[in-house]
Amino acid sequence: MTKQNPLKKGPGGQPPSPLPKYNRGPLSWLLIGLIIMMMVSMLMRMQRVQELNYAPEFLDYVRSGAIQSVLIDEGKGKIRGQFKEEAVPEGKPVLFEVVISEILKDDKLLPLLEEKGVEVKIKKPDIWAPLLWNLVPFLLVIALIYFFFLRNIRSGGGMLMNFGRSKHRIQGKETKKTFEDVAGIEEAKEEVAELIEFLKNPKKFKKIGGRIPRGVLLVGPPGCGKTLMAKAIAGEADVPFFSIAGSDFVEMFVGVGASRVRDLFKQAKDNSPCIIFLDEIDAIGRKRGPGFVSGGHDEREQTLNAILVEMDGFDTNDQVIVIAATNRQDILDKALTRPGRFDRQVVVPLPDLQGRTKILQIHARKIKYSPDVNFERLARGTPMFSGAELEALINEAAISASMQNKDFVEMSDFEEARDKVRWGRAKRNRSIDEYDKKLTAYHEAGHALVQSMLPDADPLHKVSIIPRGPMGGATFALPEKDRLYYSKRYCDAELQICFAGRIADLMVFNDIDSGAQSDIRHATALARQMVTEWGMGEEVGPVHYGTNGSDMYYYGPMSSDYSQKTAELIDREVKKLLDTAYLKAEDMLKANRDKLDALAEALLKYETLDAEEVKLIINGGRLEKPTVSDLLALEQKKSEEAKNDYKKEDEDEDEDEAGSEEDSLESDWRE
Repeated sequence: MTKQNPLKKGPGGQPPSPLPKYNRGPLSWLLIGLIIMMMVSMLMRMQRVQELNYAPEFLDYVRSGAIQSVLIDEGKGKIRGQFKEEAVPEGKPVLFEVVISEILKDDKLLPLLEEKGVEVKIKKPDIWAPLLWNLVPFLLVIALIYFFFLRNIRSGGGMLMNFGRSKHRIQGKETKKTFEDVAGIEEAKEEVAELIEFLKNPKKFKKIGGRIPRGVLLVGPPGCGKTLMAKAIAGEADVPFFSIAGSDFVEMFVGVGASRVRDLFKQAKDNSPCIIFLDEIDAIGRKRGPGFVSGGHDEREQTLNAILVEMDGFDTNDQVIVIAATNRQDILDKALTRPGRFDRQVVVPLPDLQGRTKILQIHARKIKYSPDVNFERLARGTPMFSGAELEALINEAAISASMQNKDFVEMSDFEEARDKVRWGRAKRNRSIDEYDKKLTAYHEAGHALVQSMLPDADPLHKVSIIPRGPMGGATFALPEKDRLYYSKRYCDAELQICFAGRIADLMVFNDIDSGAQSDIRHATALARQMVTEWGMGEEVGPVHYGTNGSDMYYYGPMSSDYSQKTAELIDREVKKLLDTAYLKAEDMLKANRDKLDALAEALLKYETLDAEEVKLIINGGRLEKPTVSDLLALEQKKSEEAKNDYKKEDEDEDEDEAGSEEDSLESDWRE
């Protein structure tokens, strides 16, 4: 028995209306009759008919006795007739037609036809038939309009009747989420707990006279779980969840968005208690003012006004809570965030170390992984990862393990997936020139050596010269904790690490290249932030010299808060920080040139080194592990063995099937 699919919800979450039954009424039979008449007429016109002139052709055939019968149509001024079979000209049609208007004036025609024994029929003019025949095209057009447009509109499936209807979606039971599916944002979960209590037990709040905020704004970077949080609130309260994006309100016709807003709120009130979720509300909730391109009668602005009016129209008995999500809180109109509307703002930040560990464990429920997988170690290596990126990491690891024919996901698959999500896929088959490969090895060895020797830097995790994304190689750190504050010593260490690759290139090859582009950009941005925002410049001091970001929404481009003379002072401070870090890193690499060479040679041989291996090489130890060629040979051998195993399994299955067929034949013969 096949499992039937559940009935899909229609607009507004209601079941779609059943399709109307096809009943053949009078209009249906009229349409069928008209089609049959047109087909008959076309068939008649397709018959071969010989056209004759009245004089002398037609009269000569009459005098010769070749005509068998004629029909004189006085209304159309035509004579239709048929030749005798023995008198039909060779290769000519049996039927003929004569068009002449003078036929009614010829008094000698009828006596001549009677004399020759021709069967004569006369058709008098009909006034109504030509009129009805000319109305046939109009009747067909009306019938088509009725059957293809009006019936659809009356049945509720037409576009015109649903154009102003809301395009929201309702969360089904199979996709219901709870707080068990949400991790990494514990503070936000505690802040919205009162909303769940209000939806479950509103009398508890009415007894004292408290008013629950009707609008909750979830603010946070993309991928941090704002939509998941809203679904979890509805799942915990077990109420309907109306979800719609801000862009679904905007159409090319003015007034459609406002109509959809009114329809959405009306359906929500009819289904209360419930939750309305407006995703990406910044699409319609941008600031209004004279500095904007949009005018006062813009479709987006009318939609925003409709939302404001509907939220003001909530009664105390309406158990409807509106939740909106955005990552652009700074551009929202102040009328949206005032008390009485979205007056409760809940920050959904990037998860911390503990939150990332829980998120990884939640998403890992869907896959099979090795018991030695350490999610806490994996979380340490994913700082600033959002929940969506962590989910992608788990999925990429499962795909990678499946492609390698593994029975479960191993820790190496998770680490490779982490690097792929952050920096891109490893390009192992990319052909690299020996000089470029050596250049990359010394560049990354410089980063790894300085990072390993600086106590204020994050601990080294691994270093690789395998191309990944736009990078020829990479050095990965493994922070011991999430940093809430950045000290000057830590920032100085970061600047030295950034310049270590460029310095190593210059020391070994006596030349500089473009490989340090991203390092220089990162170092410059960090140094400028140290001076202008964190007050770490010696001459500038603890003064904030950022840009006035609020002006960009009213006056166009951002304007600076300081003079040209101060800008020159800031540039000198930034240059001083960068030069100091460059000289420190250069002295460190020159004093440890032998360790730099050893690391570069090991990278050329093994391509990837972890923190323990780097430490062993720096301390003068000898590293022994399979080389890249050995690993490739081993991987190829495993692939061939897997193919042979599959082939053997297929052969065994074929033998088993053949044996079962022989047994069945033998049993049939015995019976």
